[in-house]
Amino acid sequence: MMQNSAILCVDDDEMIVVSLKQELMSHFGSRFQYETALNAQEAMNIIDDLVDCGVKVILILSDWLMPGMNGDEFLVKVNEKYPEIKALIVTGYMDMAAISPNQKKINLKGIIHKPWNSEDLILQVESCVGY
Repeated sequence: MMQNSAILCVDDDEMIVVSLKQELMSHFGSRFQYETALNAQEAMNIIDDLVDCGVKVILILSDWLMPGMNGDEFLVKVNEKYPEIKALIVTGYMDMAAISPNQKKINLKGIIHKPWNSEDLILQVESCVGY
């Protein structure tokens, strides 16, 4: 059932998306498909492609501060098209006042601060994916 489900990690720092993907794969194994993107446009293309192939994107872990389009702006666009996709923001810096107006528009389930605690990361992801 879960193998047709994907988790997408989005960050403009390749080392961050690789680290997130490795931690998720280490904990969840082959239960999910794991995808990475280095910007919001690439991420949206990946989501569209996955959906077209019958893969359900269940969770996006997105950086907040990215060039071109911030994570909350990207997640608003995702939520407009795919409201069922849950989101976690992974950030080293974030102005909570800046995201508060968008919180309900992005299906935000939590915030993970960089550098993240592995246990906290896994607990928040588990909460989002129904474990």
